[in-house]
Amino acid sequence: MIRFGTGGWRAIIADEFTKANVQLLTYALCHMMQEEEKAENGVCIGYDRRFLSKEAARWAAEVFAAQGIFCRVIDREAPTPLIMFTVKQLKTEYGMAITASHNPAVYNGVKLFTSGGRDASEAVTKKLEGYIDRFEKESIPVTEYGEAVEKGLVKEINPLNDYIDSILAHVDTEAIKKARLKIALDPMYGVSQTSLRTILLTTRCEVDVIHERHDTLFGGRLPAPNPDTLNSLSDFVVENKCDLGIATDGDADRIGVIDDAGAFVHPNKLLVLLYYYLLQYRGWHGPVVRNNSTTHLLDRVARAFGEICYEVPVGFKHISSKMEETGAIIGGESSGGLTVRGHIRGKDGIYAAALLVEMTAKTGKRLSDLYFEITKRFGEVYTAEADIALTRGNKQPLMDRLLLDKQLPEFPFKIERVSYLDGCKVYFENGGFMVARFSGTEPLLRLCCEMGTQADADMCLRLFEGFLQS
Repeated sequence: MIRFGTGGWRAIIADEFTKANVQLLTYALCHMMQEEEKAENGVCIGYDRRFLSKEAARWAAEVFAAQGIFCRVIDREAPTPLIMFTVKQLKTEYGMAITASHNPAVYNGVKLFTSGGRDASEAVTKKLEGYIDRFEKESIPVTEYGEAVEKGLVKEINPLNDYIDSILAHVDTEAIKKARLKIALDPMYGVSQTSLRTILLTTRCEVDVIHERHDTLFGGRLPAPNPDTLNSLSDFVVENKCDLGIATDGDADRIGVIDDAGAFVHPNKLLVLLYYYLLQYRGWHGPVVRNNSTTHLLDRVARAFGEICYEVPVGFKHISSKMEETGAIIGGESSGGLTVRGHIRGKDGIYAAALLVEMTAKTGKRLSDLYFEITKRFGEVYTAEADIALTRGNKQPLMDRLLLDKQLPEFPFKIERVSYLDGCKVYFENGGFMVARFSGTEPLLRLCCEMGTQADADMCLRLFEGFLQS
């Protein structure tokens, strides 16, 4: 069965991620596009550095060609935000990225984009799943890739320069040039190094890159920028006296940051920093959008500037939709994905990195100093996080206990309300929260607690974790 989660369809290679399933998904999409009368302007496909990604992009293109739908294939491994940008630029109704983002190396998958370069909504992916089920047993015709190119049914394109230029147009390049920053990059063996290095060199930064070779095993690490995977970048920043260390996940739509002292900057802090920067230093006005697992410090900042912070379920499509609805200037999530008004309608680790560098250059402040400026004004919050591995034996009992029976432990803080919009989220009267939600991309139950002290956050997390595992 092909089923889409919060970040597309992801499956283990040679188990469910197979040539047959990629072709089936594409064939279903062809028929959906034709019946919606959205096939006229064709489709755009890109792929990352994972095992079989390039091959899978061609498998998909061969199906589109056989159905007479003009297919543009980006001719080199590409960041997911570049593919989204290209869908927007070419005004196609649909686009595809062959990627499993930050999942382990044994996974691959497909992200689906719709008009304007946004993540496909749940309504769209549910509809596509219906088409997939409908055509599951049909023989799928293909036109061999080379033949499709010769006939003009498939065209290879390289939109990288346009994408880079669009980012440079959105940041203050002169301010960055004057700052003469030293930046260390860790693409985590993924696809960001060409785009990000070009942007930084254009703005006269001194740039060093680690982990840039093509390695489908991602160096034996999870290609997700977090404190456990960025030790090498942290060491490099300290040893080489860099101003910043910047990492992106496997398909470059998420960012991880190391400050000048070698400390990991949590994505919650990063999102607060950038929102505050846009309001206080750029003079922008507008709301912010976050998911239900992201810091409530954003709410405090928004209120102080007369703005609103909107909460949505996890899944960047929800952030994009709410941003478009409300005119929000920035939206993001605690896993490191964010987007800014005026750019693409999806998360972009490369643009986020460029904006972060601008912020460092224009304020002339270290990230820790700028964050202290924020917390001195709005107060500090502390986060504790944990994951519970899901198995066939424990997943349904945990879902029943949390979402059906709605059981909770006895917390030592007064509860204001409980929401079941996306998992289970407990809002405390002291402004803190505790959330447990089932990941849409991995077999995990994710737990997150935010409180006014680290001790309280750790204590609530341990209490809830023990309750669930008892």
